[in-house]
Amino acid sequence: MLLARLLALGALCACAAAQAAAPAAPAYPATPRGDVVETQFGEAIADPYRWLEGDVRSDKAVAQWVERQNAATEAYLAKLPQREWFARRIRELLDYERFGLPQKAGGRYFYTRNSGLLNQPQLFMRRGLNGKPRLLADPNTWSKDGTTALDEWVPSRDGKHLAYSVQEGGSDWRTIRVLDTKTGRDLADELQWVKFSSIAWIGTEGFLYSRFPAPRDGAAYQEANRGQAIYFHRLGTPQSADERVYATPERPELIHRARITSDGRWALITSAKGTDSRFELRAIPLAGQRRGQISAGAERDWTALELVNGLDHNWRLIEGVGDSLWFVTNAGAAKGKVVRADFDRWIPPGRKNGHTPSLGCGPVDGEPCGTEDDPPWTFHDVVPEGEDTMTRGQIIGDRLLLSTLRDGSARAVMLSLDGRPAQAIQLGAIGTASGFAGRPGDPETFYTFSSFNHPPAVFRFDSRTGQSQPFALPKMTFDPADFLVEQRTYASRDGTKVPMFLVRKRAIAQAGRAVPTLLYGYGGFETSQVPSFSATRMAWLEAGGAFALANLRGGGEFGKAWHEAGRLANKQNVFDDFIAAGEYLIAKGVTPRDGLVIRGGSNGGLLVGAVLNQRPDLFAAAVPQVGVMDMLRFDRFTAGRLWADDYGSPAKEADWRVLRSYSPYHNLKPGVAYPPVLVTTGDTDDRVVPAHSFKYAAALQAANPAGKPHLIRVATRAGHGSGKPTDMVIEEGADVLGFLSAWSGLDVKSEVTPQP
Repeated sequence: MLLARLLALGALCACAAAQAAAPAAPAYPATPRGDVVETQFGEAIADPYRWLEGDVRSDKAVAQWVERQNAATEAYLAKLPQREWFARRIRELLDYERFGLPQKAGGRYFYTRNSGLLNQPQLFMRRGLNGKPRLLADPNTWSKDGTTALDEWVPSRDGKHLAYSVQEGGSDWRTIRVLDTKTGRDLADELQWVKFSSIAWIGTEGFLYSRFPAPRDGAAYQEANRGQAIYFHRLGTPQSADERVYATPERPELIHRARITSDGRWALITSAKGTDSRFELRAIPLAGQRRGQISAGAERDWTALELVNGLDHNWRLIEGVGDSLWFVTNAGAAKGKVVRADFDRWIPPGRKNGHTPSLGCGPVDGEPCGTEDDPPWTFHDVVPEGEDTMTRGQIIGDRLLLSTLRDGSARAVMLSLDGRPAQAIQLGAIGTASGFAGRPGDPETFYTFSSFNHPPAVFRFDSRTGQSQPFALPKMTFDPADFLVEQRTYASRDGTKVPMFLVRKRAIAQAGRAVPTLLYGYGGFETSQVPSFSATRMAWLEAGGAFALANLRGGGEFGKAWHEAGRLANKQNVFDDFIAAGEYLIAKGVTPRDGLVIRGGSNGGLLVGAVLNQRPDLFAAAVPQVGVMDMLRFDRFTAGRLWADDYGSPAKEADWRVLRSYSPYHNLKPGVAYPPVLVTTGDTDDRVVPAHSFKYAAALQAANPAGKPHLIRVATRAGHGSGKPTDMVIEEGADVLGFLSAWSGLDVKSEVTPQP
C-alpha cells in the first residue's frame, strides 16, 4: 500500500513538472465583440459573437478570424515537445492492411481495402470467395488533398451494377453515381442533394434513395434541412425523371429512409422526427416483384400501407420473408424484443390505405379482401425481452442472428426463426462484433471483431455450422496481451451505478501506478459506446497513459430507460455521470488529480464544454471536438432541428430553461481559471456547423485571456468526421495528444525508452 502511494506521488510530481514545461498561452488574435442582446422568456441573453455564425467559405470577416486563430494555434502546437513522436507513432500504427466487410451479390464479393496509409480505402471485387481481386474504384484519385471519399455503396442484386455515394470535404451532402462492375466505368447517372439516405435496390433496374430540395444559392452548408422525400431512380434516366415514392409535405420536419427486403417483396419506409430512435413505419408492397425484377417502363403503385404510427418507439427491421416482417423494437420492452408482423389482408379499393390488386389477399393472389376497420398487420412476439440489450438482428440462412449488449460489451446469438435458442457465437474477449449482413436462404455472412487492443478483424461465418473462419486478419505492430482491458462500475451523484471501460498497459495496472488518464464520453441519442480500436488511442496507451470510456446515461447501453435518464430535462445526469467518472479515477489511484484529461466529439463535445463550466477544477486539459456549444440556437442550422427530440426545443420555455442552464457558450464566466482547452472543428462541418466552436472559443479566450491556453484548431475541407483522409487523421491525432500530454504530464520518453 505504501509503495503504491509513493508511486502515485511520483507520478503526481512528474505531472506537475511536465505541466510547468508546457508552453504558455499565446497572445490571442483580437476578436471583435458585437452588441447583440435578445430577450428570451424574460431573460436578456447577450450573444457578442453572433457575427461568427457567418459561413467561413463566403464571409470574409469569419474567414480572416479563422486564419488568424489557426496561425496562433499552429505556432503553439509546433512547440509541444512530444507532438512529433505521436505523429510518427500514429502513422506506424495505421500502416497495416485493413478490410471492410464484404457484400455478396451475383456470385461476386465486394469490399474495401486500405493497404496501410492510403488517404481513402479502395473498392475491390472478386468473382467467388477466392477469386482474384479487381480494383473497381479508387477515391484517392478523386481529389489532390484526399478529402473526396467513397461513402455508402450497394451492389445490385445480380452484382452487375453498384450504386455509390461520394462525399466532398467531409460534408453531409452526397452525390450518388452508378458503376458498371464489368467495365469499371461510371454510367451517366448522377443524383444531387442527397443527405441522410440509404440506397435500396429494387431488382436490377433502379433503386430508392432520399433527397432534400435544392438549397438556396450559397446556403447549402447552413440552411435548415426540411422537406426530405424518397425517390425511385431508374438506371439510365436523368434525376429529373425520378419518381417521388414517399413524402410528408404536411410534416416537412420528418426524415425518411428506405430498405428493401431480400426477396424484393416489400419496401419499408422508416420515418423519424430527429436523430433519436423513435420511428414510424410504412410498407410498400412491390407489385410484380416476387422475383425482384422491374419491367422496363412499367408504371408502379407506390401506395404505402401504415405499419407503425406515432413516433414513440425504436423499430429496426431485421428482414422480410414473404408477407412477414421481423423487427427488433423497444415497444413494451425497454431492452428490446423481436416481433414478427404478418400481413393478413389487402384493403379494398378506394379505402384510405390503398390497395395492390396484382398481389391479392395476403400471400395468395386474388381479389382484395377484408374491411377498412380490420388492422392489416398482426404482430407476434418472437423473442422476449431479456437481460441483455438487443441492438439489431439479421436472418442468415434459416437462422435468426441477434446482436446484444451486456454492460456495453457485444454478444451474438443464433436462434431459430420461431425464437428458440440455437447457439451462442463465441467472441473470446471484451470487444465489439458488427456486421452479420446476409439474406434468408444463404448461410454465409461476414462480421468484424475489434476492441481497444485489437484492430478490426474480418471473419466469415456459416450459420449452418456456427463456425467462423478468418477472412482478413490485421498484422499488428504491438502485442495486444501487453494491454489490459477492464470493466469497472462506479456510483454517480444520485447513486446510479455506471459502467466504465478502463484500458492500460498490463504492467502499469499490476504495479498500481497512477498515470495520466484520458476520459471519453458521449451520453446521448440512445447511442451505445462500445469497445473499438483507434490508432490515436493506442499511441496514448503505448506512451504510458490510461484510457477510460464511461457508458453514461443518455446512451443505449441499457435500453430505453437508460436513454430516457439522460434526455431532455434529465440531461444533467449525463454531466453528473461524467464528473463522477473523473472523481472515481482519481479516488482509485488510476490517475493523479492533475493528470485527468477529457475528450469528446459532437454531443460529446457538448459534454466536455458543459462539465468544464461546472467543474473546471477537476480536469487538467480538455479537447471538445465538433461540439454543440450554443444550445439556444442549435436548431437554426442544417440538421440541428433533428436533435430537439433529445435536447428539447429552444422555442419552448420549459426546454429553453434547461438548455440555458448548461449551454457551454452561455455559462462561461469571466475570471474563472479554466483548464487548457483545444477546440477542434472543420470548416465544412454542415452537421454541427463550426460556428458553435467559433463562438465558444472566442468566449473562452475572452473569459480569462491571461490564463491557460484556450485554442481552436479549424481543419480545411473537413467536416464532422466521416471521410477524413489518413493524413488528416494523423495530424489531428498528433496535435490533440501532444496538447493533452503536455498538460497531463504524460512522459513518452519514460515509457518507450528502455530503462537500465
